[in-house]
Amino acid sequence: MKRIIISLLFTLSSFHLLLAQGWLSVQSVGVLPSNTPRENRQHLQDAIDKMSSLGGVLYVEPAEGGYPMEGGLVLRRNVTLLGAHGPTGRGTALPDRSGPTGSLFVITDREHPFLTVESATQVKGIQFYYPEQTWQNADSIIAYPPTIRAAQDQRVLGVTLSCLSFYGEYMAMDFRAKAPYYVEQTLFEHCYGYPLSGEFIAINRCYDVPRILHCHVNPANMREFKREFKPSVIDAVVRKKAYSYWIDYTDNAVLMDIFTFGNYGGIFLGNESYGQLTSFNFDCVCIGIHKLGINWKNRNWQIAQGSIIANVGERIEDIHPILIEGIGHTSISNVECFSGNNPVLTTLGASWDYMTVRGEATVFLTGCRMQGYKADTPINVAPGAKLRAVGCFDKDNKLLEIAP
Repeated sequence: MKRIIISLLFTLSSFHLLLAQGWLSVQSVGVLPSNTPRENRQHLQDAIDKMSSLGGVLYVEPAEGGYPMEGGLVLRRNVTLLGAHGPTGRGTALPDRSGPTGSLFVITDREHPFLTVESATQVKGIQFYYPEQTWQNADSIIAYPPTIRAAQDQRVLGVTLSCLSFYGEYMAMDFRAKAPYYVEQTLFEHCYGYPLSGEFIAINRCYDVPRILHCHVNPANMREFKREFKPSVIDAVVRKKAYSYWIDYTDNAVLMDIFTFGNYGGIFLGNESYGQLTSFNFDCVCIGIHKLGINWKNRNWQIAQGSIIANVGERIEDIHPILIEGIGHTSISNVECFSGNNPVLTTLGASWDYMTVRGEATVFLTGCRMQGYKADTPINVAPGAKLRAVGCFDKDNKLLEIAP
């Protein structure tokens, strides 16, 4: 008995020492692979609450098959959830059965967002797995709440979401704030998944430089544990007419090296947004870039170094690699579009044009290559818009020069 008491005292003292140092393993606070999802959520939430005033790290220790976890967690300000992984683009894999492993949360909760984040938080190196989500039957898609979202009842400032992998999510990361609240200094980097709603990252009311860097949306992201989405499921995602990346009410957004495959839209740039989009690839989409604008002062986007394969939709006439509406300016440099078929989803094999411009926008293009469209001309411009193209080539490899 004395030995047991001494052992317990030693364990408690070690716990408080680690807490004081700002670093705890989730297993040391009672989060275990053998627990129920509710038990694990309660233990993890208690540890997060205690860590908030200190500002420290909760390490999601790798475990075979991961940790069953109920949703509704709140990552309090100043706390980091840290795992062992970079983004796992094709998934980790158990040796004896289908499923991922490691620093992994296993989620079956259909009612609550998994993790709500407050200011000055970080989530890094973690996988999120929805084992009950279908990958074979389009009629059985489960509309889970977002995996990660910004707190809805306060400002959320300074969040880092890095090296995250999502398997079977419906929506990955929702940072659409509602007035009077807003988000600032939000960073998404090296995040991989394939959301069955079509929405991977959404940002609204972010007034200080949101960044989306090196993110990858692909239906083959569970290939290692043999859960590749069937064509009918990918087609169902396309029919939702959503965008992998959705931006509005943002100041000077920076998006670099982003990818999507098998979705209705690549990126939506809303009326009240401006910024830069560079080094991108939107593959098997209906609309690659949909840019809006509502004023001439600063609803402008600089877009460069990318490719768009637009070939899915109900009618070829609806397929536009680039669609620009409203007012404001768009500068486009070295963006190529081509088309064709792909066996992993239903495609129409072509786009209608390279670009459609509506409203009274101004557009300048340079060094763009335009292939795989059916219309007589690659660019369709409304009477009120102004467009100039320099050093561009059409589907016949003829130099395309357009002046207003």
